[in-house]
Amino acid sequence: MSSESKLAGLNPPAATAAPLLPLPPHCVEAAFVQRRKRFSVLLRHQGADLWVHSNNSGSMLGLCLPGAPVLASPASNPARKLKYTQECVWLAQRAVPEPPQQPPQPQGKPAARGFWVGVNTSTPNRMLEVAFHAHRLPFAEGYTTLVREAKRGQSRLDGLLTGPGLPPLWVECKNVTMVEDDAACFPDAASERGQKHLRELMDIVASGERAAMFYLVQRPDGTCFAPADFIDPAYAALFYEALHAGVEMYPFRAVVSPAGIDLGLLLPVRPPLPY
Repeated sequence: MSSESKLAGLNPPAATAAPLLPLPPHCVEAAFVQRRKRFSVLLRHQGADLWVHSNNSGSMLGLCLPGAPVLASPASNPARKLKYTQECVWLAQRAVPEPPQQPPQPQGKPAARGFWVGVNTSTPNRMLEVAFHAHRLPFAEGYTTLVREAKRGQSRLDGLLTGPGLPPLWVECKNVTMVEDDAACFPDAASERGQKHLRELMDIVASGERAAMFYLVQRPDGTCFAPADFIDPAYAALFYEALHAGVEMYPFRAVVSPAGIDLGLLLPVRPPLPY
């Protein structure tokens, strides 16, 4: 890949319209302090402690850094105990040959090179739906209906697409927040549930229907996608087995900013590395 094309992949054209998934109004920016039991995050906001909810069950490897800015959205239910939900984490720029374009600096944020990483794990499912209706998913061309949380046998999958004269297309969504050796990687913690989903998708393909993984890479610095064999070798092996069996793999880069999340480029899948 040439330096020009690599840089273009890292720097999608500036958005000319609102992102597909705008962040809610009245988000707050605060400094990360600690994470407790994965689902609660302590922030420091205007000199006071602020506990917020995190729906991310992964390790969030490399993203839980003391002092890092965090964007949190207000809960839709005012009666909820934790009044905010963690949406994005600011990651200081690493030493890479061609740094990505910088997002707008939030008010009061120290001038530093870096980028926002989307950590809300409900975002990929919502992105699948809005991108489908906005006709932003080439693999879904011709399909007219999307059902969320569709049941198949004893399981539920994140999306079922149907269309006239087309085979059913089952889609499972995953959030990607880790980059290693220039590759966006999933999962960031061993995932038996993720392995189960790959087996289910292979079974769907064997039955004559379509099945796909929709990976939303919520950071700009990876130039390809690969399963995280250094985290979950069983998942990595199943990933390439599923790919060979006909399961479609769609790792899309997200464009993350304080305004919201948009859909960016489709990343190439890295072939398995020889060992």
